Amino acid sequence: MVHAIATLLIFQLAGETLARLAGLPVPGPVLGLILLLLVFALRGAVPEALHRVSSAILRHLSLLFVPAGVGLVLQVARIRAEWEAIGAALVGSTALTLLVTAAVFRLLARRQLRNAP
Repeated sequence: MVHAIATLLIFQLAGETLARLAGLPVPGPVLGLILLLLVFALRGAVPEALHRVSSAILRHLSLLFVPAGVGLVLQVARIRAEWEAIGAALVGSTALTLLVTAAVFRLLARRQLRNAP
């Protein structure tokens, strides 16, 4: 179990290091997860201990949103001042996501129909 937690932390550190050294605008933990995914894709399997630890973390994922909620409370004045831009960004990105998702779905559905016997 300790080895699995250490593996997760090492990949998070690797991602953070890569993000800072390369100056990438991607969070280090995200890069660490991508690196972890690549390693396990090459290996072909996820170790059982890591599967158990990650499942336990995911069961309690809601606790990880507490710091983000605290950050929002701390920035409430700024959110109040810029709510129009934030709202427009949320509505626009949601609409764009829906359009792209629908387009990809239609493309894949057509491809599947063409390949059907």
